[in-house]
Amino acid sequence: MLFNLRNLLSTVVLRKNGQHLLRHFQPGKPTQTNVHLKGRDLLTLQNYTAEEIKYLLWVASDLKQRIKHKGEYLPLMQGKSLAMIFEKRSTRTRLSTETGFAVLGGHPCFLTTQDIHLGINESLTDTARVLSGMTDAILARVYKQSDLDLLAKEASIPIINGLSDSYHPIQIVADYLTLQEHYGHLNGLTISWIGDGNNVLNSIMMSAAKLGMHLHVATPKSFEPDYRIIKIAEQYSKEYGTKLLLTTDPLEAASGANVLVTDTWISMGQEQEKIERLRAFQGYQITMQTAKAAASDWTFLHCLPRKPEEVDDRVFYSSRSLVFQEAENRKWTIMAVMVSLLTDYSPQLQKPTF
Repeated sequence: MLFNLRNLLSTVVLRKNGQHLLRHFQPGKPTQTNVHLKGRDLLTLQNYTAEEIKYLLWVASDLKQRIKHKGEYLPLMQGKSLAMIFEKRSTRTRLSTETGFAVLGGHPCFLTTQDIHLGINESLTDTARVLSGMTDAILARVYKQSDLDLLAKEASIPIINGLSDSYHPIQIVADYLTLQEHYGHLNGLTISWIGDGNNVLNSIMMSAAKLGMHLHVATPKSFEPDYRIIKIAEQYSKEYGTKLLLTTDPLEAASGANVLVTDTWISMGQEQEKIERLRAFQGYQITMQTAKAAASDWTFLHCLPRKPEEVDDRVFYSSRSLVFQEAENRKWTIMAVMVSLLTDYSPQLQKPTF
């Protein structure tokens, strides 16, 4: 009873000018979070502040604790439906979203290009407007970021980027939750990316510095991140006082890193480049030799699916590998995104230290 009373007294929810204001009080150290995400899109983490990203992680931790560990039923999506548009096949994105929305009491609708007239017999504009009248949000896994931008422009409901050629924000939120759970904090960690300058890396570059994390990036020549992404990341690094290193040397990137990260070298749609890419990425496989250059508490992340040329089995299946915890956290973080964009939910869990 005392525990419940403390919880009741420690969280006060106020409404001011239509905004959702959550005050979480600790004895002698009152803290205040004023984050309002309801109705927003999630197209790229560039559009989210440090506090908004932390809020998503807080909600994810809260939902995981309440639903997985305490066995609570939280029908926060009851009466709501989600359109899931998939131009690309998926394991984690589909299952995490579909099962997560259902666990919250909502109805997910899985749609491929064989199910709807996406940009073929019906324009993206018309699709966005039709789905806006039938569903409460759209998660789209597409080839082109410009298609997501158009959906967001024409829809009257939140649009969530399930992956595009430019960004994969929901993957990175899951990565950060995994690191938060493992290290107990994010601020001060050094992430080492070794591999392709792709959409996953772009999302890290749009967000890591905001959370106080340093970033080392090793990519082969001609496979660097987009120049515009680099310039924004450099600006963030300066603004938040973090280090950004860009190199072609995997061992230099791994030096002193807490987190070693890679991804597939050959994404869907790049199969014709396989021979060229395998040649270009020789020497970029993450191995125990790579890990010797890292910090003593190093861990490994990979968003999956994984191929042996990207990381060897000794690293991938080692006790330092967090890849399966990372995969599960795709579910809790996408649930947090959907809850935050569609409701005025207030976390009960004390706000983590980031």
